Amino acid sequence: MAVTIRPIGLALLVICSTVSVTVAGRPATVAFRTDGPRVAITIDGRRFAVYVFSDPAIRRPYFTAVKAPTGQQVTRHHPPRPGVDSTDHATMHPGIQLAFGDLGGADFWRNKARVIHEEFVEKPRGGPATGSFTVRQRYVAGKRTVCREVCRHTVLVRPHGILLTYDSQFWSDESDFAFGDQEEMGLSVRVDRELRVRGGRGVITNSEGRRNEKAVWGRQALWCAYGGIRGKNHVGAILMPHPGNFRVCWFHARDYGFLAANPFGRKAFTRGEASRVVVKRGRKFRLRYGVLIHGTPADKPVEPGVAYADYLDVIGNK
Repeated sequence: MAVTIRPIGLALLVICSTVSVTVAGRPATVAFRTDGPRVAITIDGRRFAVYVFSDPAIRRPYFTAVKAPTGQQVTRHHPPRPGVDSTDHATMHPGIQLAFGDLGGADFWRNKARVIHEEFVEKPRGGPATGSFTVRQRYVAGKRTVCREVCRHTVLVRPHGILLTYDSQFWSDESDFAFGDQEEMGLSVRVDRELRVRGGRGVITNSEGRRNEKAVWGRQALWCAYGGIRGKNHVGAILMPHPGNFRVCWFHARDYGFLAANPFGRKAFTRGEASRVVVKRGRKFRLRYGVLIHGTPADKPVEPGVAYADYLDVIGNK
């Protein structure tokens, strides 16, 4: 299926003029504070997100309590607040995560297998307008190591929001392994209840101009956005798979507040030939994504195509 990039030049000039990346003439500062198995991320002292790298209930790393530059919650409250939030998938949709329902024949999405944090290859380090850290982790099913992953996360303060990136490499020195074909694969976000399409004031849009679950689910796209109105602001998240990935992503989009960018689910989404991506022993398999967390006045929403172009400009498109 062909996907297209829409014109963005004029929109870029408009959006860049609406949001400041400086405070009192200086770049906003990204900072990290590690407390046990959690890393709190702040932008000029204001909470942006928490990275959790060890959790007995959710057996893989994730970002939670993610907030827009306006300070408003973008991801769902975790754990869900009784009587306020939906409690479905409480241990599967904590915020933003990279997870796989079928990796090496094991289910890491539904917590039937475990991703073990081995070390920070590069410890969290902040600075003006950017910060980063790199983790190494092991995918374990029972007593079997399926593969290892090194993932570099970068947090960048951009003119139209805060960009969180994933740059992962998977490998095994012991045996071949494969990524299977399911809906539940790839990078996902669960948005706050007020941003949902169903029961909130949210909208799902993709790079092809489609809107909401019925039109977006199972379609390939360059990017997909989930956001809506909170108070006087438009806030949300834009999932942006890197074009250098092995395949364009299909999007698993749900009106109840969930969105996943999945390059593996060919049969799950199209009823076509099952996808099976084999990684040979000693070879590396790379996946990259960007997530733009944004918050602007309601009458000046961020153009997702602008965010996508900026992501490629910052990261590179190869």
